[in-house]
Amino acid sequence: MSIILYFFSFLLFSLIFVKKIKESRQNLPPSPPKFPIIGNLHQLRGLLHRCLHDISKKHGPVLLLRLGFVQMVVISSSEAAQEALKTHDLECCTRPKTNASWTFSRDGQNIAFAPYGEAWRELRKLSVLNFFSAKKVRSFRYIREEENDLMVKKLKELAQRKSPVDLSQTLFCLAGSIIFRAAFGQRFEENKHVDKERIKELMFEVQRTASLSSSDLLPAGLGWFMYYLSGQHRRVNQVFVEVDTLLNHIIDDHLKNPEDKTNKDRPDIVDSILDIMHKQEQDDSFKLNFDNLKGIMQDIYLAGVDTSAITMIWAMAELVRNPRVMKKAQDEIRTCFGIKQKERIEEEDVDKLQYLKLVIKETLRLHPAAPLLLPRETMSQIKIQGYDIPPKTLLVVNAWSIGRDPKHWEDPEEFIPERFIDCSVDYKGRGVEMLRFGSGRRMCPGMASAIATVELGLLNLLYYFDWRLPEEETDIDMEEAGDTTVIKKVPLELLPVLHE
Repeated sequence: MSIILYFFSFLLFSLIFVKKIKESRQNLPPSPPKFPIIGNLHQLRGLLHRCLHDISKKHGPVLLLRLGFVQMVVISSSEAAQEALKTHDLECCTRPKTNASWTFSRDGQNIAFAPYGEAWRELRKLSVLNFFSAKKVRSFRYIREEENDLMVKKLKELAQRKSPVDLSQTLFCLAGSIIFRAAFGQRFEENKHVDKERIKELMFEVQRTASLSSSDLLPAGLGWFMYYLSGQHRRVNQVFVEVDTLLNHIIDDHLKNPEDKTNKDRPDIVDSILDIMHKQEQDDSFKLNFDNLKGIMQDIYLAGVDTSAITMIWAMAELVRNPRVMKKAQDEIRTCFGIKQKERIEEEDVDKLQYLKLVIKETLRLHPAAPLLLPRETMSQIKIQGYDIPPKTLLVVNAWSIGRDPKHWEDPEEFIPERFIDCSVDYKGRGVEMLRFGSGRRMCPGMASAIATVELGLLNLLYYFDWRLPEEETDIDMEEAGDTTVIKKVPLELLPVLHE
């Protein structure tokens, strides 16, 4: 046993020595003081996006952290993000491979975590064509309208009883049903195999277990050894099997009922990809398999539901905290639609409402659902802001920090939608002041679908109801929680009042 310990100690110190020689020849970004072996791990406490924001304020917008044997560069300014995501997009558009992400990506066969390459390009093209294109998003309009009608009906019943509502739960169900109907041909609340609460919990469990862990910070062989020894492999596998079982049930339902005429939401993306798989020729250069299908389904499920819901929750929380903004938004909506209340809001009504769009932009600026985006990895040596960034470096863009940069935003901590009037900044990845959906080749393909869901959801909430805090409440707790996505820690509970 002592010989093994001596060997590993010698190996670790040899690697450290070689790395120090290489680093001394480069102009690396500034870095806070670090300990041997663990590096800067001891400085990462609390919510990661806030922690990195605080460290960057001391050491600069391009920051190098050493996490065990992993180098991570944190970018916290729009200028540096411009260089990373636009100038050097091709050199850093792959994903880091971690033990857990490789499991959840089915060995790199999905879109979110797969390494950059031909297979990833084919999968992204396929998913855009069959689900994320502007034409497809418009075709799901009736689903968004129907699900909002059901939500309004339930809220009206609660309003008549003067009963507070857990708006966090309500909006998760709204976003979930829209995604599940559009992508999988079934309602979120009516899944036969897993109840809605478990479907919601699974999203956050995947985020927790798929995050960078201690085993990922060690050299490859030693990392795998610790991955199994620590029990992380077992925890990851348990969550993966549960998600995989859910996806298998959905696929089985489609295979058993390929021509389901009773369900107007069919065909959906599962039907489309199953049909492509059936028609594949032997000489096709890229062959779809069931892991590809499940990878795309998993990405839609994990990235589509909570991000839209989180944005609506933060928007409603900010509106209740800012009565002036709430009144202005509701006045615009109700003036636009006239005195007589519409029985149903249609999606085309959103285009008439400019201030509502400003409210959504301001919510995305202050409360990005994924504040650190998804990490990238450099494939070759690049320069950012004059600093050398070596290959195989983990690249993290702090979109939360960029959205609160006082160099670009006046009163950055305040919720002021008017700041976007006559402002060219948007969330579509063309600029880098608001990177809510990323930018470049790895930009989130679901942006159009998410914005359509958020706009129509907020429009219905603000048109039919006035909103109050429950009698015992005097303010809203805005504390954050989460890993990859950041939610409002305390569920948003409000009292809906019918607007006559």
